Amino acid sequence: MKLTIKRLIAFCILLATALHFSFAHAGEGVFGWLYTLDLQPKGKLEFEQRLQLNQQQSSGTYDAWTARTELEYGLTNDLQVAGYINSYYTNANQNYTNPEACGDTPTCTGGYGVPSSHDPSTAYRKSGIEGGSLEAIYRITNPVTSPVGVGLYLEPTWGRNKDEIEARLLLQSNFIDDRLILAGNVVVANERLKFIENGNVPESMMDFLVGASYRFAPKWSAGVEARFHNDYSELNLRNQVQRATFVGPNMHYAAKDWWVTGAWRYQLKGGTCMGGGEAECSNARVWDSHSVNEFIVKVGFPLN
Repeated sequence: MKLTIKRLIAFCILLATALHFSFAHAGEGVFGWLYTLDLQPKGKLEFEQRLQLNQQQSSGTYDAWTARTELEYGLTNDLQVAGYINSYYTNANQNYTNPEACGDTPTCTGGYGVPSSHDPSTAYRKSGIEGGSLEAIYRITNPVTSPVGVGLYLEPTWGRNKDEIEARLLLQSNFIDDRLILAGNVVVANERLKFIENGNVPESMMDFLVGASYRFAPKWSAGVEARFHNDYSELNLRNQVQRATFVGPNMHYAAKDWWVTGAWRYQLKGGTCMGGGEAECSNARVWDSHSVNEFIVKVGFPLN
C-alpha cells in the first residue's frame, strides 16, 4: 500500500490513540527540537510519536513531512536508549528560483529528497518508509540536583535518502523550582546522501540549539527555541556551504498519562551560501532540506 501524507497522519493518530489506553504517568518533552536530560527512569518504557512539516521555499510548493515513531527505554536512571522507524512524504513543485539551480528557466523543482535525475520542470511527489535510527543518551550530571546538567547523545541513522551519524552535547539548567528550563544542544553530524545521481554524497553539519520553557500553569509550559545552523559539503565540518538562523515558539501540555508538544521555527532572512553552495540560496534564505517554516508535534505515552 502506497504511503500518502493522509495515510501517514492517520497512522500516527491511530497508533497513538490505540496505545493511549494502557499508559500511565507520562514523562515530559517540553521542547520541539531540543533534547533535554529528562530521561526515562530505569526499567521504564515510553512511546513517542513525532510529525514534522517543513513548508515553503522560494516559490511554488514545498511540503516535506517526516514522521518518527519511537520507543524509549531507561537502561539505568542515567542511560536511556531508543529506536525509531522513520517515514516521509515530499511534495515539491517549482520551489527553486536561483539561476545556479534552474539555469535559463525562472523556477524549477529541486531540493532535499528530489533525485538529481528528476526533470526539474515537473512536480515531484514521493512517500515511503525512510529507514530506522538508534539513540543513546547518557546523563553525566542531573539539572535537578546540579547547577548545570550535562549529557551526551549519539544517534546513527540508516535510510533510503541518507545515512547519518549524529552526536550532541546536551546542557540544561532548571530554575524557580524547576518551572523554568534553559537548554542548549551542540549538534554535529556526518551524512551520506543517497538520492543524488552519483549516490553516497558526503555532507556534514553543526547546529547550536538554545531554548527556554516556563511552566506557567500546573499542566502548561510555553517558551521559545532557536537554531543556528551550519552546513558543509564534506565530512567532518569541512568546506562550509550554508549558514541560517531559525527561531520560534513552543507549547507543552502534560496530563497524568500523556503529554503533547507543538513548536514552530521560522527561518530569518540573512541566511548565506558560500563555498560552491550558492544554488541553494535565494531571497536571503537557504534551502536544500530547509524551508521558511518548520512545524513539529510530539506526543508521548509511558508504557509501564
